[in-house]
Amino acid sequence: MKAWVYTKYGVSDVLQLKEVVKPSPKEGEVLVKVHHAAVNSWDWDLLRGKPFIVRLGAPFKPPYKILGADIAGQVEAIGTGVHSLQPGNEVFGDISGSGWGGFAEYVCVKESTLTLKPASMTFEEAASLPQASVLALQALRKRPMLQAGEKVLLNGAGGGVGTFALQLAKLQGAEVTCVDHTEKLDFLQSIGADHVVDYTQEDFTNTGQKYDLILDVVGNRSPFDYKRALNRNGTYVMIGGSLTRILQTLLVGSWLSRHGKQMSILIHKPNQDDQHTIQKLVEDGQVKPMIERCFSLDALPQALQHLGEGKAKGKIIVSIRNS
Repeated sequence: MKAWVYTKYGVSDVLQLKEVVKPSPKEGEVLVKVHHAAVNSWDWDLLRGKPFIVRLGAPFKPPYKILGADIAGQVEAIGTGVHSLQPGNEVFGDISGSGWGGFAEYVCVKESTLTLKPASMTFEEAASLPQASVLALQALRKRPMLQAGEKVLLNGAGGGVGTFALQLAKLQGAEVTCVDHTEKLDFLQSIGADHVVDYTQEDFTNTGQKYDLILDVVGNRSPFDYKRALNRNGTYVMIGGSLTRILQTLLVGSWLSRHGKQMSILIHKPNQDDQHTIQKLVEDGQVKPMIERCFSLDALPQALQHLGEGKAKGKIIVSIRNS
C-alpha cells in the first residue's frame, strides 16, 4: 500500500511516498481502508519536532513512522474481540491513540477510536471532524455556564478549531469576535463572526475591550496580555502555542486563576461521546465543517505546508481513495 513515511524531523521535504506492507488487525483492532484524512496542526508540529514539547520521549527520532490522526473510511477486516464493527461499516475517528498512520491507504486502529459515519455525511466531512471539532467543544466547556450575550474571542479563528468554535459559541448565543490575518476576515464574517480583528493592524489586548471567554489557538502573547482582555471572572483557554507560552500559562496562569480570572491549558482528549455530539450537530445542520480544499495523496507535502504557513481557511483534507 502507499503511505507517506518520515524518519527524521524536518519540513515537508523529509516525507517520502513509499510502498509499505499492508497491516493486519490484532486483537481489538480493525483494518480501515482510508478514504479521506484531515491535516491538523499536530501533524505539522510532529513533522518538524516543534515546539520542543512534541519531542518529549523522542528527542532525536520521530515517534511515529506515518502521520495522520483524523480519518474517515471503510472497515475492511476485524481482529478477534471486535464486536461493535463489521467489514463494510463506514467509520471516522481520531486515531492518535492508536499510533497515528492516517496518511496511508490502510491503517489498523483500536475499535474504541471509531464512530459509525452517517450515510448523510460524506467521507470528506467526516474526516474533518475528530480533532478540531472535539477540541473546540472541550475548550468551550471550560466555561460551562456560557450565557447568551456573553462575549467570546477566538484568537487564530480561521483554521479548523476556530471555525468549529465560532459555530458552537454562536449556538449558545454568544457574541463572537474573531482574530486572524486580513485574508481570512471576510470568510469569518460569512460564517457568523459578529466582529473581526486583523492582528496585523491591531492588538486586541490593548483596545480596552473585555471578554468573558478567550479561546487561544495560537498562544502568541503572555498571560498578562490576556488578563487585560478578560472580564472579571473571565476564562482564558490555551489550545496551542510555543513551549515558552505553555510554561508561562502553567506558572503565571495558576496564580492569576486564584484572583478570579480562570486561565488554563486544554489537553487534547479524543472522546467518542464528543464525536457523537458533533456528529449529531452536523447531521441536524447546526454545525457545518468548513473545508477549504481537498488535496490528493500525492500532494500531502503541499497540504501540510499550506497549513503550516497559516494559510488554511477551515479544514484541509487529503483524498486517499482517489489518489
